[in-house]
Amino acid sequence: MTKNLIEVSEESGVRYLHFSSEWVQGAMRIQRPNALELPYTRDMMAGLLFHEPPWPKNALLIGLGAGSLAKYIYHELPGTRISIVEIDPQVELIAQYHFNLPEDQERLRIIIGDGAQYMLEDGMKFDYIFVDGFDKSGKAGVLDTLPFYQACRVRLSEDGLLAVNLLGRSRGFQASTERIATAFDGRSLVFPSCSSGNTIAFAASGKTVEVTLDELITRADRIDKASGLNLKPTIPRLQIDEKLAEGKLVI
Repeated sequence: MTKNLIEVSEESGVRYLHFSSEWVQGAMRIQRPNALELPYTRDMMAGLLFHEPPWPKNALLIGLGAGSLAKYIYHELPGTRISIVEIDPQVELIAQYHFNLPEDQERLRIIIGDGAQYMLEDGMKFDYIFVDGFDKSGKAGVLDTLPFYQACRVRLSEDGLLAVNLLGRSRGFQASTERIATAFDGRSLVFPSCSSGNTIAFAASGKTVEVTLDELITRADRIDKASGLNLKPTIPRLQIDEKLAEGKLVI
């Protein structure tokens, strides 16, 4: 991906990161800098409903943006080590200066490089992999290919979960979900698009994810009380996907 023209703006108490004048790459409510402001980022954290703590022990983020996911994990999941691969060094500096991204080399490791190349070169495995990388035109490029998703599967632990941000209103959306399903032998599910048009796809590797509806509700209540992240609205949306049938989610 080519480097982007990066801009920062503020409106109604929210600071935004842009890779072009129209394309919002991240947001932070200034009075709540560690909260997940954009709905799609909350959807990407819904994997917390699928496993009990202390999962995830480590997380990988492909694409940094404003650092919203990294900050939430850093502050609310103190037992999780975070690795971030970001292609543009400017993004790291802006996330630290404008969006309160912590500087902590012990728990938060930032690698400047190509995310797809990193997936092929490094052998470390992760419990939770987030893919949220786009150029200024909203294109994911090689981060939305079958070989990349297959590489993600290899890099997941036995309890591993992949979360991918897709543009649900784009023409290639259906093909993207099919590539993920192919790479994971059908062990995937797709959320309905949120208001921004973002759609989150999850895929699992290793052990089967099997969670009852009651367990999902209990975990959502616990997460809400602990961090203020309300994942309860995601549960009815999970029920739209056939993976949550007869009161149980199975991936």
